[in-house]
Amino acid sequence: MNHQTELKHFIDFCEHLSADSTSAFARLYSADAFFKDPFNEVTGHAAIIQIFDHMFTRLDKPKFVVTRHMLQDDEAFLTWNFLFHFKGDTRTQQCIHGASHLKFSADHTINYHRDYWDAAEELYEKIPLLGGLMRLLKCKAND
Repeated sequence: MNHQTELKHFIDFCEHLSADSTSAFARLYSADAFFKDPFNEVTGHAAIIQIFDHMFTRLDKPKFVVTRHMLQDDEAFLTWNFLFHFKGDTRTQQCIHGASHLKFSADHTINYHRDYWDAAEELYEKIPLLGGLMRLLKCKAND
């Protein structure tokens, strides 16, 4: 079964995601879909939608840009850049480089979504004060 159409819809949805469109996750994901990233591990539409609603309340101008994707059977792998601004800092755009592993169910919805990205390097090091501590820890670990 080829899930190329569903993957294309998912990529388009993610790249045009807005605060007003998060409820559409319910059409793309199965009712019992599993989602995990470095901060969350949830199951179901409501919990997944809540994660992305929260993203829009905490960040300015969040945007996903998918850079590559592969599909084999019922599984897909995407690499992406997540661009955003911390609230109150509209001058400095941040970028997180990450990847997603998706699994499609027989009804063509996503039933598994796992995001991989390095929270320490991609996020914590960019936060004032905490960033300095993270860089110091990284330096000590490499000694």
